Amino acid sequence: MTAPPAVDTRPLPHRRGPEIQAFDSVNHLPLGLTHETRTYSCRRLNQLLADTQMLYALYKKHHWLMRGPTFHQLHLLLDRHAEQQLTIVDLLAERVQTLGGVAVGDPRHAAELTRVPRPPDGVEEVPAMLSRLLQAHETILLDARDAARGVAELGDAGSEDLIVSEVVRGGETQVWFLAEHLVDTPLTRV
Repeated sequence: MTAPPAVDTRPLPHRRGPEIQAFDSVNHLPLGLTHETRTYSCRRLNQLLADTQMLYALYKKHHWLMRGPTFHQLHLLLDRHAEQQLTIVDLLAERVQTLGGVAVGDPRHAAELTRVPRPPDGVEEVPAMLSRLLQAHETILLDARDAARGVAELGDAGSEDLIVSEVVRGGETQVWFLAEHLVDTPLTRV
């Protein structure tokens, strides 16, 4: 008997290869949805994905830069909201892939596509940081509601469900929690 040929198991670092699927293209998968529906859904989901990635980064930035007497509570709240946004990022990306598309996966690409305004590089006052988060949420919520209607009209119930149940409902709850920190009421009554 002869021994099988040896297999080279050394790592092959620094490999490069051709792009095998272009961004904004959709491969056919037997999902019962037309190519046009899947293309439209992927575009809308990728916009939400880019904006949600920026919202996640904004939450982390403000989490790290929080100041003042409510530092601890806001530091924890913003971190929890960031983690919830990161979950939504993953769900949106996986839905794009499920539809045969290519998810926005590079933060630089997301930054090119996002509609969420860029914050200053430095530290803002706490109310300004919270207002900036509320503005980002509103940008996403307006687009999410429109996207949910659009994908529903085309029969993509899976994308509609994801957008409504995760992006809209989750975003609305986070807006409520943030907005309550901007109410100007005394801490105690005399």
